[in-house]
Order: sequence, then structure tokens, then C-alpha cells
Amino acid sequence: MAVIDPPVPGRPYAVLSPSGGETLATIDPALVEAAYKAHGALLFRGYGADLAAFRHFARSLCLTAVINESPGRAVLDSAHAIQGVDGGANAFALHPELAREPWKPDAALFGCLSPPGTGGETTLCDGIALAAALPPHVRAGLLGRRLVHVMGVWPELLRFWLGTETPDDALLANPQRALPYRFFRMPDGRIAREFSRPALHQPMFAAGPAFGNFLLFARFNNGRGNFPLLDDLTPVPEDWLQAIHATGEALTAEVRWEAGDVLVLDNTRFLHGRRAIADAAERTIATFFGYVRFAVPDAEDMQHAPWRQGDFRPPLPPV
Repeated sequence: MAVIDPPVPGRPYAVLSPSGGETLATIDPALVEAAYKAHGALLFRGYGADLAAFRHFARSLCLTAVINESPGRAVLDSAHAIQGVDGGANAFALHPELAREPWKPDAALFGCLSPPGTGGETTLCDGIALAAALPPHVRAGLLGRRLVHVMGVWPELLRFWLGTETPDDALLANPQRALPYRFFRMPDGRIAREFSRPALHQPMFAAGPAFGNFLLFARFNNGRGNFPLLDDLTPVPEDWLQAIHATGEALTAEVRWEAGDVLVLDNTRFLHGRRAIADAAERTIATFFGYVRFAVPDAEDMQHAPWRQGDFRPPLPPV
């Protein structure tokens, strides 16, 4: 049976290690599920996981997967939705995986196939702790509010969701099936899409509220202070963003990778990022983003969501 070293101050993740000749494939799934629900962040160390072991473990935990369609990710195993990470060397701000889309996955898994020599640590932060530690005026300002994600469209995306590249106003107002977005025509005639989520939300397996959205990545990596917007369609105040960023940094822990490590995060509770990498070519991290077998979908989740019915590959944006 795996030995579980529970989280401690300064290390918000549990460390699981083998007690004998155990492998990831022989760990009791019930133990993994219980640890996942209890702690939300699990580092499996000492199992020497390679790509095949990572694939098997990810598929034992998750029923379905989603592809991250952002550019710059290597495809490590297309048939099983396993990708690499962004190939750059820059630091990344804290974010839940794919929080910019309605299909934010339940779980984010990372497997270290080759650790970096210097830098490249994966960072993580408990969104519940972050929400609790926010300055009172920021927390009060976010409670009960929603974040609205307004985005453009392209022909393939319209065809994927609406069945045509040129929907008329009647179809936009009354789509023929359930959709994860609201599509609408702007005053200049262009079509846009939007969805919203609570600014502070309830994680799947823990008492919230938690902070976990795309605000920090949009502001501190993409240089955008207007995505997502508050529910009155105004930007989140810059002083709030700076306060959230500083609070998250104060609570951030690092995973210094060893070959064969596997990190599992409850993506509804934990945010992650990374430190800058001295030599990105040294660092090979496998990723898998999926929907756990024991999920309790949130009321915000789309009914009969296609990403919970089978592996989901959203339409690729134009290059």
C-alpha cells in the first residue's frame, strides 16, 4: 500500500510513495480517490513513471479527457490525449487549467519524463486558502459576483457548435441544441460568444469558496486586464488583481521535479503555474486534463456536456 505523507504548512500537497515493489498501476484506486478528495493535490514520487505508466494511471483516474488547443504544446500520445507543456521558458502565473473555457477539467495531471537542471519548478496554490487570505475588500468585492468571458469566433467554431459558418439572428437567439456559450451579434455585425462563472466558486470536493479562474494568467502573462470581465462588464480593478497576485505568491509552493514524478491536482480547487526555465530543452513534462470517474458535476456544468461523454477536442483557433 502507498505511504501517504499528508500536506504540511508550506507544502499544500500530499506525497505518496511506494511501500515495496508497488507501481502506479497497482495502487488501489479507492485509496487514490480518497486521497484526491481529501487533499486535492497529490505528488506520486518514487514510482519511476514513464509515459506508458502515466497514460495508464491518467486513464484509470479519468473517464474522458480534453485537449488544450493552445499552440506550442508537443503531442506525446495523440490517441490518449497526452500532450507536453508550453514549450517556452517563461514563468507562468497561477491558473487552473483551461479556466478560460466552459469545459475546465476536473483534474490536471503532470508527469515528469525529464526534469530541468535549473528552474522550471511547477508552482501550486490552494484556491480555498487564497480566497480566505485575500484582503477583506477584495474578497467582499468578489463574493456573489460573476466573471464574464467574452470571446471572438471563427468559421470552424461556428460550424462546430451551430452547424453553419453563417448563422442568422434567429439561430443565434434560438440554437437547436444545448450550448456551452451564448452566441450574439455585436453592433458592428460581428458574432461573439460568452459564458460566465462565479468569481469565487465551490470546489468539487471541499468547502469553499475558492479562487480559481483565468484572471491572473490573463493579466500577468497575456497583459490583459479586461478578460474576464465582472458581471457588469467592467474590468476587475487593477488594485484587486495586484492584491490577488501578491496573496497567491505568498501562498505558492513549488514542486522541484524528479524523473518519474506524477502530480495530480483537483483543478476545481488548485491553481498551478511554473517558474522560469534556464533550458527548456531539458524539461519534458507530460500533461493530461480530464474528468474524474467519481465526479460530482457542478450546476454550472452544461447538461450532457460532450466532454463528459467522450474525449473532447475543441475546434482549433486559426493560426
